[in-house]
Amino acid sequence: MTPEWWHWMIAGLGLVLLELAVPAFFVIWFGLGAVLVAIALLVFGELSLTVQISLWIIASLVMVVLWFRIFKRSQHRTLVGTASGDVIGEVGLLVETVAPFEHGKVRFQRPILGADEWVCVSDTAIPAGERVRVVAVEGSFVRVAKA
Repeated sequence: MTPEWWHWMIAGLGLVLLELAVPAFFVIWFGLGAVLVAIALLVFGELSLTVQISLWIIASLVMVVLWFRIFKRSQHRTLVGTASGDVIGEVGLLVETVAPFEHGKVRFQRPILGADEWVCVSDTAIPAGERVRVVAVEGSFVRVAKA
């Protein structure tokens, strides 16, 4: 006996609902793969069990790969927990003027080491509104230079 379309639909909806209990945002893709098999059975009629399972596996894996490789990458990510050397070279906008022996503030487009705004120092005077590049992380502030 091969599964009917509604078997796949129930299994798919069950897996999608299981995602509410499992907060990994991973099970949902297998549920949506099962729903896709149900739709394929409605459109193409009877398919062998091998084709159904293959379609489910391929659809589920493609959706998982798309999520983790493309869509999830586009979300903002912070660099919390990364080495300070990983942020060297990041470019930001100076929001407060910085001069030698004076602190300024730089704002980054995405959070760097957990914050999008950092106190900064520079070896030269740089007016507010200029683009600057991080050259070092020195304790609780960053050293910048003109970009």
